[in-house]
Amino acid sequence: MASDGLTPASDQGVTGQQPKPTDPARRIDAIDALRGIALFGVLAINLVMGFRVSIFEQFLSAKSAASPVDRVVETILILGIDMKAFALFSMLFGAGLAIQFERLSASPRRARLLIRRLAVLLAIGLLHLCLIWYGDILTEYALAGLIVLPFLWGPRWLLACGALSFLALYLLMQAYPPAGLFPATATIASAVAEENRVYATGGFADALALRLRELPLILPLHVYIFPRTIGLFLLGAYVWRTGLLRTPRQGLMFSIAAVGIVLGATLTILSHVRGLLFSDASGTILLALGYAAAIIGIANLKSGKMLLGWAAPLGRMAFTSYLAQSLIFGWIFYGYGLGLFGRLGAASALAIGIAVYVGQVLFSAWWLRRYRYGPVEWLWRTLMYGVRQPMLHSPIEAVR
Repeated sequence: MASDGLTPASDQGVTGQQPKPTDPARRIDAIDALRGIALFGVLAINLVMGFRVSIFEQFLSAKSAASPVDRVVETILILGIDMKAFALFSMLFGAGLAIQFERLSASPRRARLLIRRLAVLLAIGLLHLCLIWYGDILTEYALAGLIVLPFLWGPRWLLACGALSFLALYLLMQAYPPAGLFPATATIASAVAEENRVYATGGFADALALRLRELPLILPLHVYIFPRTIGLFLLGAYVWRTGLLRTPRQGLMFSIAAVGIVLGATLTILSHVRGLLFSDASGTILLALGYAAAIIGIANLKSGKMLLGWAAPLGRMAFTSYLAQSLIFGWIFYGYGLGLFGRLGAASALAIGIAVYVGQVLFSAWWLRRYRYGPVEWLWRTLMYGVRQPMLHSPIEAVR
């Protein structure tokens, strides 16, 4: 979820010197800004489609009655954001993994450190999945990262071929869905009914027990999307290796943005008019590429820092913010908190989400003026390197 938007490090010195995280002042702000903006899309979809109501409700043809405003909000989220935000995060994670790989090039412990980094992510993801929310994406990211990691030792063309192969497999699965992968409609309807009862009124122990029982229902969703996640990781790593993110060319970025957004939006709209899963999946990937190119292009304009700089601190604390969102929304919607599960429309829920997001933007800026990393980012780095990382800014950083 939160991969490093760092410049390639030259601060490791000779082989064998203790590797360490890059100085926060040397990060690429455009990548952090992109991650911070993408986090809003993830928040909006998780909130409206996963915390407000059962995550399985979207797979039932019979939907609950919604006001015109709620229907408009849901349509905008489905067409414009939905899986596009997750696709953006997947590409960013792949780029971050490639950056870490590059940074550790002088260290004989590179493979061990990167595996440990993903193992820590897997452990945090499993805790999040089981204890907080079953819509967790960190577990899938950690497993996909372990598959992608060996590709990083290969040439750039191998990353490109791997990305194309896994994305082609994903698109093929849209055209020919695997038989028997998803549970029957009656099973899904039963799960939705039980969630409406337990999540709205039950205590934490009740929610935990139901969450664990429903893990077999969640697994097919991850299996279905897993090839795309791997493909986009590889695509992100490939883009980093091309140098486009180090020295973006404005004309190229805005050309990619125009093609990706126009073509992606066309395919997405056609898919929802005609019900073509293949078109929707293709449109999602193209839109994500278009969004990424547009934001990177804008962030690198002279006025880009003023326009998008507010999102960079949040992007640097995306891991902390993602987990905090789950805690906040769990308390708002589940019975051990305010118990609003199934009681709010999409528009009302999104308004709450916007308020939380703005609060996180402000908090991230405040926190990073005082500390080098977000709390979870600090823990992740400390466990990865096996050495307690400094949290406070050095005197030189404090002057900057």
